[in-house]
Formats: sequence, structure tokens, C-alpha cells
Amino acid sequence: MPLPLDNQLCFALYATSMAINRTYKPMLDEMGITYPQYLVLNALGEADGMSVGTIARRLALESSTVTPLVKRMEQAGLV
Repeated sequence: MPLPLDNQLCFALYATSMAINRTYKPMLDEMGITYPQYLVLNALGEADGMSVGTIARRLALESSTVTPLVKRMEQAGLV
């Protein structure tokens, strides 16, 4: 029988992540960006001119995930 959700660390992390996203959403909506875009902008704020690979490593994502995100941000004039 599986452990109750409240006894699983993965569920606590998931619930925390959802709460953070709900907290940030109004601010991000006002700025017209998504949470992943927010993370990219913050990474670039740490060191401007990062390559897509460096951004991906900093955000613990694959380059193939970050590349289209950054391209859309470039088209929107965000980076």
C-alpha cells in the first residue's frame, strides 16, 4: 500500500511549487511573462550574455527546452 500523500516528500515539494507559482502569477501576468521566462531573465541578471547552454545548466533544464523559450523571448523583445 502506498504511503499517504502527506507522508511523501515529493508531494510536499509539489505542493510548495504550486503555491509559489500561484503567488508569482499575478506579478508575472502584469509583466506579461511566464514563470520560465522569469527564471531566464533572472539567470541573465546574474550574468548577462549567457549562452543558451549556460542558462539551461543554471536552471537545471535541457538546452532543447530553453532554446525555443529564449527564441520566443527574443521575438518578443524580452532579451
